[in-house]
Amino acid sequence: MSDDYFKTLEGPSQEEFKDRGSRFMAFAFPIADAPEFKTELNRLKKLHPKAAHHCFAYRLGTLGHNFRAVDDGEPSGSAGRPILGQIDSLGITNAAVVVVRYFGGTLLGVPGLIHAYKTAAAWALQTAPVGLKAIELPYAIECNYAQLNEVMTVLKAANCSIANIEQGLFCHLRCGLPKSHASHVLHKLSCLSGVGAVPA
Repeated sequence: MSDDYFKTLEGPSQEEFKDRGSRFMAFAFPIADAPEFKTELNRLKKLHPKAAHHCFAYRLGTLGHNFRAVDDGEPSGSAGRPILGQIDSLGITNAAVVVVRYFGGTLLGVPGLIHAYKTAAAWALQTAPVGLKAIELPYAIECNYAQLNEVMTVLKAANCSIANIEQGLFCHLRCGLPKSHASHVLHKLSCLSGVGAVPA
């Protein structure tokens, strides 16, 4: 894997696994950070308020060091870890899986729960689109209003992401420059008189 890219989900997916009356609804989706995950988890909890458990796992960051695995009331290690294992088996990051369980009246035991959560997560991840995304370096850019179009042309040509633009007499942009050609973008910007770019 190149140091300039990471593997992640390109969109959401949903699958369902059933075992002895219990339903395990798995939702896989890409995330940029923990607050974004929390928003999506809360949305799923509102959609499924009568579910017995909302177990999940996610991995974040281009190095994948930031992760969580939560059993949400299931026996320790029977839900969150098996879900995380499926995320890791794909080698992806900035990705999450939430498995919503509706209890069917029959206890499955720890091995049965591990199998159910693992299978539900695996099925959802199998149907989710996976791709490579450029690692970006965060930058703050400042220019006068008359130069904004030129700056945007440079950024768009290099597929830079724009997080925020404050427009006024002077414009402030927060953006991500793809690591693979950040130096080229910075050189182009430096050729525009009065445009400043600093790491954010």
